[in-house]
Amino acid sequence: MQAPAKASGLPGVKHIIAIASGKGGVGKSTTTVNLALALVAEGAKVGILDADIYGPSQGMMLGIPSGTRPEPVGDKGMKPVYIHGIQAMSISLLIDENTPMVWRGPMASGALQQLVTQTQWENLDYLLIDMPPGTGDIQLTLAQKVAVDGAVIVTTPQDIALLDAKRGIEMFRKVDIPVLGVVENMSTHICSQCGHEEHIFGAGGGQRIARDYDTELLGSLPLTLKICQQADSGQPTVVAEPESDVTMVYRDIAKQLMVKMDDKAGSAKKVPQINIIED
Repeated sequence: MQAPAKASGLPGVKHIIAIASGKGGVGKSTTTVNLALALVAEGAKVGILDADIYGPSQGMMLGIPSGTRPEPVGDKGMKPVYIHGIQAMSISLLIDENTPMVWRGPMASGALQQLVTQTQWENLDYLLIDMPPGTGDIQLTLAQKVAVDGAVIVTTPQDIALLDAKRGIEMFRKVDIPVLGVVENMSTHICSQCGHEEHIFGAGGGQRIARDYDTELLGSLPLTLKICQQADSGQPTVVAEPESDVTMVYRDIAKQLMVKMDDKAGSAKKVPQINIIED
C-alpha cells in the first residue's frame, strides 16, 4: 500500500530532497547517486528523479541498460526502474539516449512536471531530485509543484563555484525551501604516486559558505579519478567499494540527512502545550 500524498506532495514518498548546484561540473549528479546508495545502505527506501532535462546522466551512472523503458501503469502512469536497490526515473528512459533536448524552458518544465506527477513511486523514505545547474525554469517548477523538504548544495572550493552556489542558496530561500547543508566536492587531490595531498581548487570554501549562510558543511570529498570512473561504468563508489574511505564520507552525509528529516518531521508533529497556572 502506498503512503498517502502530503499537501502538494507525492503519493508513496515521505521526504523529498533536492540536490542542486549553482554551476555545472561540480559533481552534483555523482553526489546524488552516491548519497542515494548511501541512504539505501543505511536501510532506507530511496528513489532518484533525474530532473536535469537537458543533460540527464543518472541512467548511465546507475548502469541502467540502454533502451530500458519504464513499465506503464494505467493510461498515464509509469513505474520507476529498479536498480542497485533504488527506484529511478529520468527523461533518458523515455527518449533515445543520443537525442538532444532542443526545448524551450516551458517545454522542459512540462516534461519535468510529467515525470513528477506520473511516476508511481513505491513507499519511498527519500526521493532525491538531481537538479540541473542554475536557477531557472526547472527549479521554479519544482518549487511550485512539489513539497520539497530541503535542498543540499554541491560545490567545489573554487571561488567561481562558490559564487554560483551562493546564488543557489538564495534561490531556495526565496521559494521557502530550507537549505540542509553544503557538500564540498573535489576538496583535495591526493597524488596516486606519492600520496601528497593538495587543495588544488582552494581550501575552506565550503566551510565559509556554510558559515556565511547559516547552514553547515555536511562533508568534503576528494578529487579522485576512481570516483569518476566508477560513476561512468554504472557502479558508483558506494556499491563498487562499500568499505572505502570515500563511501564512509557519503554514508556520514546520508546519516546527517536522515537525522535532519526526522527532526523536521518531529517538529511538524509537535502540538502546542497548554499550561494551566492556578492563582
